[in-house]
Amino acid sequence: MGIRGIPANYGGFETFAEELAPRLAARGHRVTVYGRSHYVSSRLHNTTYKGVRLLVLPTLRHKYLDTVFHTFMTACHALSQDFDVVLMCNAANSPFALIPRLGGMKVALNVDGIERLRKKWNIMGKLYYRLGEYLATKFPHAMVADARVIQEYYRRTYGKACVMIPYGATVARVASQEVLKRFGVLPQQYLLYVSRLEPENNIHLVIKAFQRVSTDKQLVIVGDAPYSEGYKKYLRELAAGDKRIIFTGYVFDQGYKEFQSHAYAYIMAMEVGGTHPSLVEAMGFGNCVIVNGTPENIEVVGDAAVVYKKNDVDDLVSKIRQVLAEPTLVQNYQQKAPERIRQLYSWESITEDYENLFLSLLSAQKGHE
Repeated sequence: MGIRGIPANYGGFETFAEELAPRLAARGHRVTVYGRSHYVSSRLHNTTYKGVRLLVLPTLRHKYLDTVFHTFMTACHALSQDFDVVLMCNAANSPFALIPRLGGMKVALNVDGIERLRKKWNIMGKLYYRLGEYLATKFPHAMVADARVIQEYYRRTYGKACVMIPYGATVARVASQEVLKRFGVLPQQYLLYVSRLEPENNIHLVIKAFQRVSTDKQLVIVGDAPYSEGYKKYLRELAAGDKRIIFTGYVFDQGYKEFQSHAYAYIMAMEVGGTHPSLVEAMGFGNCVIVNGTPENIEVVGDAAVVYKKNDVDDLVSKIRQVLAEPTLVQNYQQKAPERIRQLYSWESITEDYENLFLSLLSAQKGHE
């Protein structure tokens, strides 16, 4: 609950569900994923996908109400089902964790990052997320953090323990180049940036830094955002006149894999969140990553990426120049990054961690009985 649905066509939680749910189903569990009517193709409504039952319910297409309204609907709908455990995503949905809990289900909540810090939220949105954080410590039976920095935040701020289970990635590259050809991009001749086009993801800082670098390589920016028209207009104006900068909009599935597989380097400038999906995925594809030096990002990359000072454009310029000038450095990180993913962020180990969490919640229930 709490996501847009699968197949993934939006962001990290959707990819998370598409990776986790079928793996749980393959282990013999009956798994249901709830989706929103305007995100899931009508031909998939109330069908089975990769062994997972899809239940699609209506919602309100509104920046502030879409997520919470749909999660309320799904939480109420769950009362008519025979679920043993509910996994709810996003601390904003924590008020609705009480509904399946009162219905006798065990509830785990993946709290995501500290969402109230995102610049896109107004004062009411930030206050609601603060309330969501607090209720996340009260209503679900267990909280899941995908980074130790977030786990420590909840311990320090609310005195509550989170289970730490990271976001995962697959170590793989693809040889095809169809999407590159469509956008006029050559393999190894571009720097890649992937995120929703929102202010706290700092695409504007990446553009400003790249424009100060003398190179024939391109900057490919993959992503979009449904409620950020003003910011997107600003980005395009900022990049105007620099033909090296390419905006692709959303690219998923094979096209996304192609961009990740053939980049010279990957830039990750996000500053809010826990374990960022695009970061671990970029490492899994064997990219040399230039990463914004937030505690969460440093936790993920360890010594397997180039780190620049948090939100420091001058240092980002320096690191881009260094990476462009030192191909052997790039090759070194291309080897180290996927190895770190294999060790710490494999989807199979993450699936096992979630399965063990769910079984422990049920065992605790039986113990009380």
